[in-house]
Amino acid sequence: MTLSSMTGFARAHGVSGSHAWVWEIKSVNGKGLDLRLRAPPGWDSIELPVRARASETLARGSIQATLTVERSGGSTAVRINTAVVDAVLQAMRELAPRLDASPPSIDGLLGLKGVMEIGESEDTEAVRRAAEAAVIAGFADVVTALADMRKHEGAALGRLLTARLGEIAALAERAERSPGRQPAAVRARLAEQVATLLEQSERFDPDRLHQEAILIATKADVREELDRLAAHVAQARHLIEQGGPIGRKLDFLAQELNREANTLCAKASDIELTNIGLELKAAVEQFREQVQNVE
Repeated sequence: MTLSSMTGFARAHGVSGSHAWVWEIKSVNGKGLDLRLRAPPGWDSIELPVRARASETLARGSIQATLTVERSGGSTAVRINTAVVDAVLQAMRELAPRLDASPPSIDGLLGLKGVMEIGESEDTEAVRRAAEAAVIAGFADVVTALADMRKHEGAALGRLLTARLGEIAALAERAERSPGRQPAAVRARLAEQVATLLEQSERFDPDRLHQEAILIATKADVREELDRLAAHVAQARHLIEQGGPIGRKLDFLAQELNREANTLCAKASDIELTNIGLELKAAVEQFREQVQNVE
């Protein structure tokens, strides 16, 4: 299964009878799947199947789908609002005894606002259902195109993430080989610190001083951090090879990588190891930023 990005755009159009429709869909980063649908009035019936199709195809992302429908070629329909006509005639009958006026003419009545309505004829049930089916099928096509685009970007994103993991692994290897981590260097630093303390006072308990020296050496050891860094890098590589909606898992691993990098910096006992830790933090942060776009 390939890796997918959460950003993309797709467009599809089609015609069903007198209805011409256009779908435009775009997606950006999101914690979950959030579909915001915009459709013309009277097309509410497509919402449920459209949302179902989106959830079948996509796992994460903030999705905005816009449907535009234009109707052409329909016949013109003229409707007379008989309720308004009856109300006008009743009012004229009540006024007739007090006015010396001729009876109302047909053209006069039809000229009154609200009496005559001109518009397009309504679709038959079969025509309407066919148009809705075509629009829903069109959404299936456009969301598939969006998913394909996200997979294409995801492939490029996977290569970038793999490169970042390579940098992190290389920095961890440099830390492993750092001269400051070698037993001889650690012993020399401890001996120097002990000698300095003994010069200041001769009342130190040798046994207690030995125990404290062991404790200091243990706290300064970054063996566990390097082992965990290697394990996290291996797990992240496995997830990327596996593919699918792994964005949340990679985000968790990015947090763990950052935790180990911070601890390594805090434990660093020489300048070289400190610099490696800072480079490691920068590489992990770049990895984390790119992970935010993984589905």
